[in-house]
Formats: sequence, C-alpha cells, structure tokens
Amino acid sequence: MVRRTRTGRSLGSGESRMTHIAVAGAGPSGIFATAALLKRDDVRVDVFDRSPTPFGLVRYGVAPDHLKIKSVARTLHRTMSDPRVTFRGNVTLGRDLALDELQREYAAVVLATGAPRARRLDIPGEDLPGHISASTLVDWYNGRPAVRKGQNAERVVVIGAGNVALDIARVLLRGRRGLAHTDVTDTVLQALDRNPVRDLRVLVRRGVAGTKFTPAELLELDKLPDLDIAVDPGELTLTADDRRRYETDRAVAARVEVFRRWSTRPRTGARRRLTFRFRQEPEALTGADRVEAVLLRGGECVPADLVVSAIGYRGAPLDGAPFDEALGRIPHVRGRVRPGLYTTGWAKRGPSGVIGTNKACAIETVKTLLADLGADGRTPDIDAVLAAKGVRVVTWPGWLAIDEAEIVLGARNDRTRTKIDDLARLVEIGAEGGRTWPT
Repeated sequence: MVRRTRTGRSLGSGESRMTHIAVAGAGPSGIFATAALLKRDDVRVDVFDRSPTPFGLVRYGVAPDHLKIKSVARTLHRTMSDPRVTFRGNVTLGRDLALDELQREYAAVVLATGAPRARRLDIPGEDLPGHISASTLVDWYNGRPAVRKGQNAERVVVIGAGNVALDIARVLLRGRRGLAHTDVTDTVLQALDRNPVRDLRVLVRRGVAGTKFTPAELLELDKLPDLDIAVDPGELTLTADDRRRYETDRAVAARVEVFRRWSTRPRTGARRRLTFRFRQEPEALTGADRVEAVLLRGGECVPADLVVSAIGYRGAPLDGAPFDEALGRIPHVRGRVRPGLYTTGWAKRGPSGVIGTNKACAIETVKTLLADLGADGRTPDIDAVLAAKGVRVVTWPGWLAIDEAEIVLGARNDRTRTKIDDLARLVEIGAEGGRTWPT
C-alpha cells in the first residue's frame, strides 16, 4: 500500500528499510549533496531551508542580469523533484528546529548553511546609517523577503576587490531600464527609477594585479550605456611582485589590460560615471547622523550617500555544532564534523569558488558520510515536531505554487517572472499550495 504524507511524499511498505538523512540548506551545495546521496537506492533525503523557496544563492545571490548562471536552477529542480526527496521550507535551523532534534530523527545530518554573515570593515563609523554590507544590498535587489534596506542614493561607494563588488556596481548602474527583463521585484525597479545612481566609485585596498575581478565581469561594464569609466593611470603601477604575476598569469594580465584601456579612454560627458581607485585604504566612515564620506588613509574624503562593503562573507555559528570563529566556518575532516554530523559548501570551506565548485565539495562529504553510515531503520516524525511548534512548512508542491504565482505575476508585465518579496505572501501561497497542488 502507498500513502502520502502532508508534505506530498509517497510512503510505501519499504519505508522502514530506507535510511533517512537530513540536509540543512536548499542551495546548490545542499542540493548537490542530496543528488550524491540519492545514488544510494536505500536513501531518502529531507531538505530543510529557512526560506520558503529553494535554490539558495542561485535565487538570492546570483545577479539578476546573469540569466545564464541562474539557469542552473533547472538542474537543481530535477534533484528536488525526485520522489525520495522531501523539501521543507520556511524552517530555520536553530529557531524552529534544534540541531539535536534533527539528529535524533535522522541517521545523519548535513549542514549546508552557507556563509550568511558579512565581514566587517572594523573602522570607525561603519555602524552609521548609510553603510550596508554587500549581502544586504544583494538580498534587497534579489528580492529576499524581509530585506528593506536598499539603494536610495545618487552617490555610491563600493569597497571591494571581487566580482560581488562588480555585480553591485553593474546592477545599480543598469537601473530600471537595464533590469526590466529580469525577475527583479517591482519595489526594487521603482526604487532604482526614483533615485538613479549617477556617481559610483569602487575603492580597492590592493593594487590592480591583486584584485579578484574576472575579465569577463569587467568587460560587461563596457556594455552599459551612457556611462563614463574613469581610472587614474598613476594607480595602475605594478610592483615587482605584480609584474611577475602579470607575466605568468593570463587572468591577471587580462584584467590589468582592461584597466589600462579604461585609463586612456576619453570622457564622453555621459550622465553616469564609474570610477575605480586602487590602493585606497578606508580609515573611517564620516558623517553626523549618517554616512557622508569615506575618509581614506592620507586624508582624502570621498563623498557618498551610500557605502557598500563587499569584502567577503563568514559562516554563522549554530548551537550544537563546533565553529571556528577565526576562519568563519565549521571545522571538519573531509566533511565530517563528528559521526552523524557533516558539512558541505561555504559552511565547510568558506566563501570560495563558483557554483560548480560545490559539486565536488558535496561529493567528498557524501563519500565520507556513506563510509560512516551503518544500518539505521528509524523513520523520522519531524512533521509532528514542527506542527507542535506551529511552524508553517512550505513543501515542494507549495514551492511549485509559488513558482506558478511568480510566473503569472511576470506575465502581466511581459516578463518571464517577477519575484514575490513578501514573506507572509510566500508562506501563504506555499502553505496553501502544498495542500491543493496535484500530486
């Protein structure tokens, strides 16, 4: 006999012979781990996420104009649609469920909780209004629910030397017109239209050869209309070490040449300007009631209505799991935190690599987990635990209902999709959809 649970999962007579594993985190790293676990026919995987929606940074981290990268969601969707996978969204580990509750119910738990905390500048004034982290701004323009701090300034300073800083610069400079074809929320489009960025400066604390900008991302800036790009050629001087890297690393040479070209490009009188500064060390954010300028070492003040620090991410500690505060991640040996508890993705190795990097990382963790795994016939009753706490769980059928609602919303504006950024609305659609969606 086959029956279905309230989460839409089919249960058969062989259920008691299955090994049940929990994965905390429905982003790429968690779903890649799930796919690797499913290679064992006797495994079921329950995937939990704090968001009502799956796909993690693919949905809320990848820049909205990077549609090709976002298409990886189709691959992740196939894994999550497997009948041996159960999705439970809107469940926050450490708030709605304790780690020890998960470990009591499952043969093993995999932590794929990412690196949600922003690194601090550790300079005076960084807690003033008008300074936000890159993660906050990226969450805002990607429509993460409950994030209301966003762009509301004509003069923006971004501090950072990697592709996140470039994403922020490009998205803000694109404005409403340049993002109208994406899934960006109407709230964000209206804000970008109401206060378009006119002057954006990227402050880099290292030399040009030491940046992490990829040439492909830099070249995207060439395509932005009505924009002058300014670079001081005097700041592109290479040290002896820089010269060695320039001569031996093609990526370094390519990025240096992009900046050299920009440094000689004549001004066109465009309405918007993007300036890159190198070897500029912020010493303080200054202002009376909010940020008004960035004070650089040497005394120069760079005026700003908004300052965004894009200097990296850190993991977050979780009650019941060890955490290395110095490294900002969970300590492990080949993914094993301790017997029965494992980790993968940014929580495991820190914020490094691209989406595909998480696949090999997950495979290593799952290989360790399966080698440790013994016979375990327990059948989780986690739904009863969550129901007793009054948690409104969004299941996979519920996500499909959200997905359809966003597609319908987008069609009204001749767009493929428009994200819903209201948490209550997402949960309402997801909870109702989980009960009514055909299975």
